[in-house]
This record gives sequence, structure tokens and C-alpha cells, in this order.
Amino acid sequence: MLTLSSRPFVLLNKIMTKVAQKINDSATLRWTVLAIVALTMMMGYIVAKQMSPLQYFLELPTSSGGLGWTSGEFGVLAGSRGFFNVFLLMLFVGGIILDKTGVRFAGVLSCVLMLGGTAIDYYAITFMDPATIVHANLQWIGYTDPAIKLQVVVAALGFATFGVGYELCGITVSKVIVKWFTGKEMALAMGVQVALARLGTALALAGAPPLAERFSLSTPILIGLFSVGVGLIIYLLYCSIDRKADAQLTDATTGDDEKFHFSDMKDTVKNPGFWLITLLCLLYYSALYPFLDFATKLMISKYGVDPSIAGSIPAILPFTSIVLTPLFGGMYDKMGKGATIMIIGTIMLTLVLVVFALPFNSSALAICLMLILGIAFSLLPSVLWPAVPKIVPMKQLGTAYSIIYYIQNIGLMLIPIIIGGVLQRNTVGTTVDYTQAMWIFTGIGIAAIIVSVALLIIDRRKNYGLQKANITNK
Repeated sequence: MLTLSSRPFVLLNKIMTKVAQKINDSATLRWTVLAIVALTMMMGYIVAKQMSPLQYFLELPTSSGGLGWTSGEFGVLAGSRGFFNVFLLMLFVGGIILDKTGVRFAGVLSCVLMLGGTAIDYYAITFMDPATIVHANLQWIGYTDPAIKLQVVVAALGFATFGVGYELCGITVSKVIVKWFTGKEMALAMGVQVALARLGTALALAGAPPLAERFSLSTPILIGLFSVGVGLIIYLLYCSIDRKADAQLTDATTGDDEKFHFSDMKDTVKNPGFWLITLLCLLYYSALYPFLDFATKLMISKYGVDPSIAGSIPAILPFTSIVLTPLFGGMYDKMGKGATIMIIGTIMLTLVLVVFALPFNSSALAICLMLILGIAFSLLPSVLWPAVPKIVPMKQLGTAYSIIYYIQNIGLMLIPIIIGGVLQRNTVGTTVDYTQAMWIFTGIGIAAIIVSVALLIIDRRKNYGLQKANITNK
């Protein structure tokens, strides 16, 4: 008779008995793996966006329960996630570690870094005095004010540490999915992973403001700290499954010719399709994620939404993509047309940003725009990430993803700081003019359309297979 406490171990044992098969041949096993690594990534996404909907509360005076931050200081925090990845080249280091040591070590390392960075954030927001000011020249990252709160600096260092683990976790999870789903439902699997990540984003956007208002500003961060701790624990479960698989798996990926060598990097950097994918990723996410960073206060300032529920409108975007990203991914697996889908996604993104820049202030319009943006938020990621293995060999995949994430982090670091400075210059009293900022986002979206069209053209010349279906056997 099984006790309640023994059932998880019996289930794990049943899963492990399936590992003797080739990993792709066991649907139960590969989808179990996906569930584990996708949940790990979801926990990271909760922390990645938990500060974004708190901008309004962070900028309140200390007498009103806030920390008295400026929009520029918030921009520094929002952009700091990429500091170490960009300036210390940690994404390159992480990609090489992944390709040289494998997904188990890299995944655990990423979770530990996320945990440590979130702990630093919690300490800064909870225990540091926001009145302590330091003088630093940060013009080289776009911050023009000569003074900045020490609390902001420490929180930014914590977020930067988290960012190293967060991005390493992203490329590791991507490589895990490629490993277990090549020739199968890869786009659907990546769509499910993205959907769960978006759920993490939505929970952060919608949940952080009421938690901060009811309890304290540090409460959402404490929940985030717990979340990444859970992520570390469940990833250790995947390590057990993967170790057993590697011990019994004998396929082409174990040969020396498929192992990573530093000389292979030149093949990646010479590939024009790789650079177009990288540039598209930079532009698309530089328009989208920094917009989300400032979207909650946009709803308050321009559309008159109550601060306690303002985060719920930007949360429509990830909630929409939770359903649509796996749907579009499944369609790509069966029907192909990946480059065409990218073009459609970038056009939708840009049109929505244009309307946000126009002088309309209806909250109903804002909700409709977020719903449309949610479709765009689903279309492009559902095909972009599964497209990379069609362009880059498996042995170079970790390094390729690290380069993509590195370039992406440049945008995710600089654009929030730039937008924060623009908004600070366009603030009079409590009134913020978002027009200039939204036109900047629109310009980035237009550039993304151009690159996606170029990708379709180069695919026809190089025959990468972006327009072909992913499922190669039934």
C-alpha cells in the first residue's frame, strides 16, 4: 500500500523507466521535462517583472508610503537587469558554460544566481534608507542626474545579478527543449514554455500593486524570492531525469564531432540568418518589454486608471499570450510559414504603439490595444525561438542563444533608461506626457518590420527552412 508521501517517488520511478527509450520517443517523458523546466523559467519571469507595476508606488513620497524615486531612477533599476550581461559579457560566459558543461550544471547555476540577486533586491527595498544619496557619473548608461539614491544602486546590482541567472536560465531551457523535442512538437513546446513564462509576467503585473498597497513594497519581492527558490528545487528534479537519460542515450549528439569547440563560433558569426534573427529579437523585445515596464504608470497618468488595478491592464498582454502562443506554435509545427508570421507580428506591434502615441485617453481603447498587442506578443515568439535551431547546429546552440540574449540585453538595458529620462523631462508636476516616449517605441517597431521582411528574403536564398513545418515524422 502506497503512502501519500511515497507517491511522488513512485511516479518519478515510472518516469525514469521510460528513459531507456530514445528521449524523443517517449511523449510522457518529454512533456514531463517540459513542465519542469517551463515552471522553473516561469518563476524567474515573476521576479523579472515584479518591479515594473510598482513604479507608481516607488515614486510616491516617503510620507505617502513610497520611496521618493524619480522616473530616471526607476529607469536605472528597470535597465539594470542587463548590466553584468552586457558590460561583463556574462551572457557569452554563460553560453560557453552551457555548451561545455551541459544543461544540468548551467541550469542549477542560473537558479542560484536568480535566488541571490532577488535576495539583494529584497534587502535594498526593505532595509535601506531611501534618503541616502550618492554622487556618480552614470551618463554612459543614459542617466544624466549627478545624484542617485544608494538604495537604487544596490537594488540595481541585485537585479543585475538576477539578470545573469535569468538569461542563463533562458538559454538553458531553450537548449533543453531543443534536445528533447527535435523532430517533434518543438514550436508547440516552446510555445507552452513561453505561455507559462507569460503567466509569470501576468501574475507579477496584476499581483504586485495590490500586494504592495495592502502590505508593503517589499512583499511582492519576498514572494519572488520564494518563487525562484521553488524553481531551483524543481530544476534539481529535471537534473535527475536528464542524468539518467544521458547515461542510457546513444545517438549522434554524443559523438566528438557534435561537441562544442571554440572554433565553431566563427560559423555562427558568419551566418547572415543568425544575425537577422538576433537583430529582430533586439528590436522586438526592446519595443515590447520596456513598454511594459512603464505601461502601468501610463494607464494611471494618461488613461486615468486607479493605481490599485492599473497593472491589470498591461497584464492582459501576457494573459492573452498564455493561450495564443502554444496555439500559434502548434500551427507553425504543422504548417510552417514562420518568417511570414514574424512579419505579421511586427506589423501588429508597431500599429498598436502608434495608437498609444496618439492623443486618445479612453481606458476602453487601452484595453483593446492590449488585447491586440497580446496577439503580437504571441505570434513572433512562437516562431522566433524555434527558428534558431533551423539556422544554428545543436553543438553551437548555447553560444548562439547567448549572443542573441546578449544583443537583446543591450536594448533591454538602454531603452528603459532612455525612456525614463524622456519621461522625466516631459513631467510637469504630476502630469506626464508619454507622446515622445511612444514615438520612440514606434520607431523601434518599424525597424523590426524591415528586419523581419529581410529575414523572409534571406530564408528564400539560403533555404534555412523557416517557412517549413517543424514536425518531420508522425
